[in-house]
Amino acid sequence: MHWLENRIPPPLVATLFGLLMWLAARLLPGALELAIGWRAGLALVVLLVGVAICLAGVLSFHHARTTVNPLKPETASALVCSGIYRYTRNPMYLGFAIVLLAWSIFLAWPPALLGVLGFVLYMNRFQIIPEERALTTLFKVDFLAYQAKVRRWL
Repeated sequence: MHWLENRIPPPLVATLFGLLMWLAARLLPGALELAIGWRAGLALVVLLVGVAICLAGVLSFHHARTTVNPLKPETASALVCSGIYRYTRNPMYLGFAIVLLAWSIFLAWPPALLGVLGFVLYMNRFQIIPEERALTTLFKVDFLAYQAKVRRWL
């Protein structure tokens, strides 16, 4: 285990990556010359998709009456496999990644996409893998079957 596992709330991780993307876009060259209206419109559509996916995950957890707290996956009381969880095992994290994609579109700085990749890599290593360990302990064969059937991201 690594000391960063399940330590930083995922919304904070996404915010930190977003901040790094913004700082890099402001300090480094390479911004695209795209009209603000076009950029903002496309970014807004992508943002709404990300928020909708994230909220669908939260609602599924609430319907199952299990914890949404990502820092304590061992407290889960139910394995959620319905709703959006039929398509992705991590819709809330997928939603955050899509929100960061929207942010990179708005920034119009292609290297900002590395922030989305960094977020995904961080989440895989320090959040998702530890969660999967906890869920395997809690739900054993049911989680392993679910894991074999549904992809981690998409």
